[in-house]
Amino acid sequence: MTILLLGGSPAATSSTGRLLDHVGDKLSALGHHHRKLQVRDLPATALLHGDCSDLAVKRALGAVAEAEAIVIATPIYKASYTGILKAFLDLLPQDGLAGKLVLPLATGGSQSHMLALDYALRPVLHALDARQVLTSIYATSQQLIWNDVTGLTLDPAIGWRVQAGVEDLSTCLNALNHRIDDATYVAPAQPVRLAR
Repeated sequence: MTILLLGGSPAATSSTGRLLDHVGDKLSALGHHHRKLQVRDLPATALLHGDCSDLAVKRALGAVAEAEAIVIATPIYKASYTGILKAFLDLLPQDGLAGKLVLPLATGGSQSHMLALDYALRPVLHALDARQVLTSIYATSQQLIWNDVTGLTLDPAIGWRVQAGVEDLSTCLNALNHRIDDATYVAPAQPVRLAR
């Protein structure tokens, strides 16, 4: 089953992007395949004008449609998720997340923005008909320690939440995959016994 890592940060290098990559690595370690889409890489004019005929936008919308699960990450600005993420989500059809599992991630400067995920982003994900929106994960910049040599280190307080979120998504994906396998299973034909 495929997972889309959807980055909503306007910055090329950010705590949000590093956290998203970290979650992707943990999912890979559990045997899940993923693709990554950074909204900032889409053509700005097409994104802001809602031009779904643009090839890059078409591909991005296709990546969302093909994914069974989406890990969506955004920095929090002014108590909400980013404008570029909003512009992209606005391009999805009304049921654009139908049948999909969604794990929301966010980063911010302080704990005071922690509820922005639940009050701002979660309602939009439900409005787009997500199958299930998993427990949100919010991390402050102080909880995400970056070192150019050793990479990202998570403060223990957020590390266990990230691990729990990854395991929850993995469990849900495996259960969904199991249900699909059961639904498509065809029992082998029974041998015909001839009467003597």
